[in-house]
Amino acid sequence: MKLVLERRAESPLWLALLSPLVAVALTLVAGAILFAVMGKDPFAALKVYFLDPLSDGWALQELTVKATPLALIAAGLCLCYRANVWNIGAEGQYVAGAICGSWLALATHGVANGPWLLPAMLVLGALGGLALALVPAVLKIRFGASEILVSLMLVYVAELALDYLVRGPWRDPKGFNFPQSVNFEPEAVMPLLASGGRMHVGFVIAVVVAVAAAVLAGRTLKGFEIRLVGAAPRAARFAGFDVRRTTLFVFAVSGALAGLAGIIEVAGPIGQLQPSISPGYGFTAIIVAFLGRLNPIGALVAALFLALTFIGGENAQIALRIPLDLTRVFQGLLLFFVLGCDTFLIYRLRLSGREGAA
Repeated sequence: MKLVLERRAESPLWLALLSPLVAVALTLVAGAILFAVMGKDPFAALKVYFLDPLSDGWALQELTVKATPLALIAAGLCLCYRANVWNIGAEGQYVAGAICGSWLALATHGVANGPWLLPAMLVLGALGGLALALVPAVLKIRFGASEILVSLMLVYVAELALDYLVRGPWRDPKGFNFPQSVNFEPEAVMPLLASGGRMHVGFVIAVVVAVAAAVLAGRTLKGFEIRLVGAAPRAARFAGFDVRRTTLFVFAVSGALAGLAGIIEVAGPIGQLQPSISPGYGFTAIIVAFLGRLNPIGALVAALFLALTFIGGENAQIALRIPLDLTRVFQGLLLFFVLGCDTFLIYRLRLSGREGAA
């Protein structure tokens, strides 16, 4: 006798809705075991990690700050993955957007500027991410190159370009030789939504983008085209849809939203360019997209949960002296369980007899 995976004829809706909840529960159980192995009280550690941030007003504002780039990037990735196109380089597009948008802020530094400056920075940031995302898209449709490898390798290009700029031509001459740019002017900074914290208007943009992406994916012909190209490329071609054009479109949208997230983060809580402007938002957004069932609204909710792991990790580092890298362990476990649960959406376990048995 042996266990085999048998493809389901149809995945029930209740199972699709239950899958991410089961993945979260399994992650918490695995985390509790991990805390116990480290000699910490599992219940106290989970409380510090996941409950304490929800009881503090400042932490709730920080939750929106951390969730903003995750939700923006994940909204674009949802469209890519629905089309069966694998953009793994959103981190590089995030950095490219930050560089392009910051160029305008630095070029106009010290000059009287009006309300046009910040919107122009956001547009440039989106265009920067879009331009970098089109590289793997074009190479894929023209030469058949793997978009996974190309987009991932371009992350290093973008990060090294940022490092060169903040250590070289864009370094603050009055910054005591620290690798950072000058602080942005007030006109180049995201307006705050509330006092006593860092919650800014970028969160509103993220919510609007999530709703717009959900409408595009579920209520428009373009959304149908994206789903059909991902599920049945031959049927899409028979219906008159251009698979190559769809690939370019989803990569362009995904890159633009990642670039927008980059400039919003730099013009928001950071306020200047630094060698490191992301704790890995572009990669974490992959988990967000899958946890949200490739639905931009679901990704927005998942972004808030993943943001909680960032804040909880910082709290646990201070209160329990737990390494901050444990946050990435949590996120990796979550991705593992999400993918594992998704496997049982498509397949069911079946007990099979031995080969040759009557």
